[in-house]
Amino acid sequence: MSMRLFTLFAVLSLASLPVVAAEPPKLQPVPDIPPPPGMSDVAQAPDITITQKGEDKVEEYRMHGRLYMIKVTPPHGKSYYLVDPKGNGQLVRYDDLSPNLMVPMWVLFEF
Repeated sequence: MSMRLFTLFAVLSLASLPVVAAEPPKLQPVPDIPPPPGMSDVAQAPDITITQKGEDKVEEYRMHGRLYMIKVTPPHGKSYYLVDPKGNGQLVRYDDLSPNLMVPMWVLFEF
């Protein structure tokens, strides 16, 4: 019985030797996925212009050249925002952006 066990152990050891001695395969990095056709790879980030008007710090936010929000930070006190919610150039003052529900709006077509 012990001879059979020894033989079985020897056969299994020899059978697993090529698996242990083999080098792992060389892995190649996966290439980046290209963007879908018609999409630009430039991120749609707003243009922000920061200026100093008197003692107030004024941040103007533009997208495609259109002014859509101004943040005014006075030296003392709380910041306030002037927002163009309809895109018609009429700015509305908000003391805080969080309590007012502003539905996200995107331009789908321009004529």
